[in-house]
Amino acid sequence: RLCPYEKGVLRELKYTCLIKKRFIDFEVHICYNYFVVLYMNVIYFLRGTKMSEKVCNCNAAENRREQFKELQPVLDQYAKVPGSLITILQKAQDIYGYLSIDTINYISEATGIKPAKIYGVATFYAQFRLQPIGKYLVMLCQGTACHVNGSEMIEEAVCEHLNIKDGETTEDGLFTLNNVACLGCCSLAPVMMVKSADGDETYGNLTKDKVKQILDEIRERA
Repeated sequence: RLCPYEKGVLRELKYTCLIKKRFIDFEVHICYNYFVVLYMNVIYFLRGTKMSEKVCNCNAAENRREQFKELQPVLDQYAKVPGSLITILQKAQDIYGYLSIDTINYISEATGIKPAKIYGVATFYAQFRLQPIGKYLVMLCQGTACHVNGSEMIEEAVCEHLNIKDGETTEDGLFTLNNVACLGCCSLAPVMMVKSADGDETYGNLTKDKVKQILDEIRERA
């Protein structure tokens, strides 16, 4: 159930989006056609922000600082630097693998930028992830050269073999599939890159059988 404050914010948001048909600026411009999604996101972050503002007498603040101790040097360096939000988000994702709600709220507290604005930036740029990924991130190229050479067929083989779809992670947490616009390896089309903590590996001239064999080999050595 919404509180009066939330009702007021969303009533104004709905009026602006659906009646005036304007754009809403949450750091990036979100078209009114996405009002339903935006509606839910605003509710989520209104409540998330309120929760983060609660004060208690326990060691919550100290515990949160300990939780984000790896991120703290980044915030110490960039939190007060104008225009550094993308840099902070990039480094946070490098540390944790993705941008969790807790991470977004913590960055908000350190920078003074509203969580909704941070969320807007994170969802606008394809480089950012809001969900945890597997140990191996399978980046499957869907660029023009790869598409002409059968990348859709390769995607079908990967999805069938791993039992996941684009953007999903296997139940064992080993693989995440991510379609990308271009890997810059057109001469190897169709091509995919597998990213992990050990580095990046590129595999080209893929076939359905070859990509399944590659995935099985990665699983065996995991």
